Amino acid sequence: MPATLTRSPLTAADRCDRCGAAAKVRAVLTSGGELLFCQHHANKYGAGLRDIDAAIESEAISA
Repeated sequence: MPATLTRSPLTAADRCDRCGAAAKVRAVLTSGGELLFCQHHANKYGAGLRDIDAAIESEAISA
């Protein structure tokens, strides 16, 4: 049975990789890496991320 990686929920401490605002969206790349985005940058780069088959996860922020 393959191992499953679980990612922790986004918290208020998680920041957008582009601008430093609060992260609202996680993009998980096929290579296993991840990028965090505020909603503005998730909207801006979403189509390109989907083109490279990144998994887009939008989560409620945990305290």
